[in-house]
Amino acid sequence: MTTIEERPVATETEAPARAPLDAAAIRADFPILDQSVNGHRLVYLDSAATSQKPRAVIDALDAYYRQDNANVHRGIYALSERATAGYEGARVKVAKLLNVNDPHEIIWTRNATESINLVAYSWGRKHISRGDVIVLTEMEHHANLVPWQLLAQEKDADLEFIPITDDGVLRQDVFDVLLRLKPKLVAFTHVSNTLGTINPVEDMTRRAHEAGALVLIDGAQAVPHLPVDVQAIGADFYAFSGHKALGPTGSGVLWARRELLEAMPPFMGGGDMIREVHLRRSDWNDIPWKFEAGTPDIAAQIGLGVAADYLRDLGMDRLRDHERDLVGYALDVLPREVPGIDLYGPMDPEIRGGVVPFNIPGVHPHDAAQVLDRFGVAVRAGHHCTMPLHERLDLGATARASFQCYTTRDDIDALANGLKEVQRLFGV
Repeated sequence: MTTIEERPVATETEAPARAPLDAAAIRADFPILDQSVNGHRLVYLDSAATSQKPRAVIDALDAYYRQDNANVHRGIYALSERATAGYEGARVKVAKLLNVNDPHEIIWTRNATESINLVAYSWGRKHISRGDVIVLTEMEHHANLVPWQLLAQEKDADLEFIPITDDGVLRQDVFDVLLRLKPKLVAFTHVSNTLGTINPVEDMTRRAHEAGALVLIDGAQAVPHLPVDVQAIGADFYAFSGHKALGPTGSGVLWARRELLEAMPPFMGGGDMIREVHLRRSDWNDIPWKFEAGTPDIAAQIGLGVAADYLRDLGMDRLRDHERDLVGYALDVLPREVPGIDLYGPMDPEIRGGVVPFNIPGVHPHDAAQVLDRFGVAVRAGHHCTMPLHERLDLGATARASFQCYTTRDDIDALANGLKEVQRLFGV
C-alpha cells in the first residue's frame, strides 16, 4: 500500500498540519485504473455509484478463497476457524472506522439498502402504527424512501418531507415545524448522492431526539469520504454500503444502539440466527448474529474490513481535505472551461462532498456521458435513484461526476476537455 507521509512536528503555538493526499501515487494501489479506454487513460468519475478497489482488498478476497474458504461459526477445524477470525475481525475494523465501542453493534448486510430495509421491517413493523409520522427529506436516495413508503402503506402511517432550497440545502426551518408533529422516526442522508450536500447530522439528530423521534442516517456517501463518528452524531441507526467505501460488492453495514437491536425481532429466519430450534418455537441468537441468517458473503465482509483499514491509514480528515479541494477546483474550472454548463447543488465546498452533477443545455445527459466515454471519462447519467429530487429541480436527468482518494485535478481537466468536445459535436 502507498506509504503515508509523516506529519510534520508541530510547534507549541501551531496545530499540526495535515499532509495532503498524493492521489497520483495512491492510484498505483488501484489496478483497474492502469488501463486505457478507447485509446485514452481511464478517468473514473463514478465513485458515488461504486468505488474502485485497492490491491489490498483484492488480495484479501483472493487469499480467503485460496486458503481459508470454509463456513464461519460452525466448524472446529482450521479453515473454519481462520474464516471466522477474519469475518469477525472485519467487524472490529469497521467498528474502529465508525468509532463504535462495541463491535457487536455492527450488523453485516449486503448494502445500505438492505440495512435500511432491516430497520423498516424489524423496528418499523413493531413500533409504527396508524397515524404515526415518519419524516424524510426531498433529497433521499430511493433506498431511504421506498422502504418507508411500504411501511407507511402497510401501517397507514404518514410520511412528511423536509424540502430543499433551490441550491440543494435542507430547509431547517421547515424541519422544526415537522418536528412539532412528534414523529416516531426521522430518516435522512448524511451526504446527498446527487447534490453532494453535507447535512448537519449532529444538530438534526439532537433536535429530532428532543422531539421524541429516533433517527436513522443513510451514510452511504459519507463513510467513504469524511470522518464519521456515530457516538458524536448520536443517531440511533447508521447504514452504509461497503462497495462505495473501497470494499467489495455484497458488503454492507447497519450500526445501531445495542438496546434497540436487542429489542428488535429478527429480520430473516434460518441458520446461525438461532440459539435453539424446536418444532414449534425458536430462541434467537445474540446480536449481531440474530440479524445474520444463513451463510453470509464471508469474503466480502473480510474485504470490507481491509477497506476500512485502508481508509483509516489514509486518514479520513485528509481524504475530506482532498475532496474539498477537488470540489472547489471543479466548481471553478467547469464553468470557466465549459461555458453554459449548468451545475447543481451547494456552491460552497465546505458543505459539499465529492459529487458534481451537471447538464449541458441542448444535450441529453446520456448523450454527454456516451461522448465522454469516447475519451475514457466515466460519469453517471440518469436520475441517480433520486427521482423525487429531480422532479423537485424540474430535471429529467443529470450527469454526475464523483470523486475518491484516487481522483486528481488532471481527471477534472479531462472532464472539462471532454465536455468541450460534447459541445462541439452537438453544436451548442
